[in-house]
Amino acid sequence: MFGIRKKKTVDIKYDPDKEQPVIKTSICTGEKVAGFMDKTSKKFRDVMLIRSSDELESFCEACGIKQENLKNIV
Repeated sequence: MFGIRKKKTVDIKYDPDKEQPVIKTSICTGEKVAGFMDKTSKKFRDVMLIRSSDELESFCEACGIKQENLKNIV
């Protein structure tokens, strides 16, 4: 009852023509945040904190992209 958790599946919507999925990494702490960067203004929109490879996989599944297509920015 209390020990079992279901994985939440959420569809994250974005416009591939205007935004690019990226992983933003902090220089100081190494913290990773998944989100989208606007292609014209280069403004970053964060979606979720990435603490493990499972969370990275769930972000990719929710966006419908592959991990190889993610760009890493600092």
